[in-house]
Amino acid sequence: MTFVWAFLIGGGICVIGQLLMDLTKLTPAHVMVILVCAGAVLDGLGLYEPLIKFAGAGATVPITSFGNALVHGAMAEAKTHGIVGLITGIFEVTSAGISAAIVFSFFAALVFRAKG
Repeated sequence: MTFVWAFLIGGGICVIGQLLMDLTKLTPAHVMVILVCAGAVLDGLGLYEPLIKFAGAGATVPITSFGNALVHGAMAEAKTHGIVGLITGIFEVTSAGISAAIVFSFFAALVFRAKG
């Protein structure tokens, strides 16, 4: 049943993003920002962590989890380091994912040739 809920919740988040692109004049970049901000707001309200516990990867894989990670890291570091923790917490939690994306993109650029 865990896989079913992950599929439904993750798919639901993706459906929301797709509907925003199809039914409005928003660009994909605008939709991405809306979803990241939605994840941040939900985490700030304390609603995203229960969603992760319920849906697992269905809530951690979509882009909304990036907003969740930003707020979660900032709040955790702010508790221990004060105002400085708001800034350092954002970088501490998300740096591994961003660094991996940069490194793997670099290797992909070495292996594959761009058409242009």
